[in-house]
Amino acid sequence: MSNELMVYLNGELVPHAEAKISVEDRGFNFADGIYEVVRIVGGNAFRIEAHLDRFEGGARALEIELPLTRDGVHEAVRETASANGVTEGTVYVQLTRGVAPRSHAFPEGARPTLVMIARPFEGPPAEKLEKGVSVVTAPDLRWGYCEVKTIGLLPNVIVYQHARSEGCTEAIMVRDGIVTEGAHSSAFCVMNGTAYTHPVDNILPSITRKFLIDALRGEGIAVEEVGVPLDEFRGADEVWIVGTTTEVMPVVRIDGEQVSTGVPGELTRQGMKLYKRDLEVARSG
Repeated sequence: MSNELMVYLNGELVPHAEAKISVEDRGFNFADGIYEVVRIVGGNAFRIEAHLDRFEGGARALEIELPLTRDGVHEAVRETASANGVTEGTVYVQLTRGVAPRSHAFPEGARPTLVMIARPFEGPPAEKLEKGVSVVTAPDLRWGYCEVKTIGLLPNVIVYQHARSEGCTEAIMVRDGIVTEGAHSSAFCVMNGTAYTHPVDNILPSITRKFLIDALRGEGIAVEEVGVPLDEFRGADEVWIVGTTTEVMPVVRIDGEQVSTGVPGELTRQGMKLYKRDLEVARSG
C-alpha cells in the first residue's frame, strides 16, 4: 500500500495531491456545510450511529441533500480509514452544498461535495489526562445556530488561539455570564457531588457529553443540565472537558487560578474510567 494519503472525494478515493475542490464551492465562500470527526478504534468507527444521527440532522437543518444513504456514509468512513491503514485515528467528514456561482440564495441543482480524510490518532497525551490541564475563559461570540455542527468555526478558532497563546489547552466560552462550552469540547463542573453541564440550548449536542451524562447517571451520580455562572464554575470542586479527541480531560487551572485542590477529582476520574471502558469495548469489536 502506498504511503500517500488517500482522500474520499464525491464517491472516489484519490491521492491527497489530486483531491481538488472548486473555488466556487459554497463551503469555501460561505462556510455552507457541516462536518463530523469520527474516532476510529481497533479499526471500528466509534459511536458511528450517534455521529450519523447528528450528521443527518445537520444536513436537514441546512437543507443539504445527502449524496449517500446513511449506510453509504458509514461504509465510506470505513473505506477511507482502511485505505489509509488507520486502525487508531480519526476520519474527518465534511459535506457542503456544492459548487455554484457566488450568490447568497441556495442554488438550484447544486451537487453536494462530500470529503473524508483519515489520519492516525492514539488519543490525548497521557500526562494531560493524568495531571489535568489549564484553560482560559473567553466571550462566546458565535451565532445563534450552534446546535448544528457547521464548518463556520472562526469564532472557535479565535478563542482557541487565545488559549494557545496563553499556554493553555482549551478556551471555555462564556455567554451572558454563563459558561456554555469549550472551543472544541463540552464543559462540566462538579459542586457538592452533582455534575453540571450547559443544556443543549445553542450549544453543540456533543456525543461524548451525552454519553457521559447517561453513564454517570447510570452509576447513580446526579447530573444537571443547567447553565453555571462563571464565578461558580471557577469555584467548583471539579472541572473537566470532553470530546471525541479530548476524551474526558481534567481541568486544574482556569485563567491562571487553581481549581479546588489542583488535582483531578473523584467524579472526574469516574468519568474517565467510564469513557475508557466504553472505548475498549469498541476497540475489541
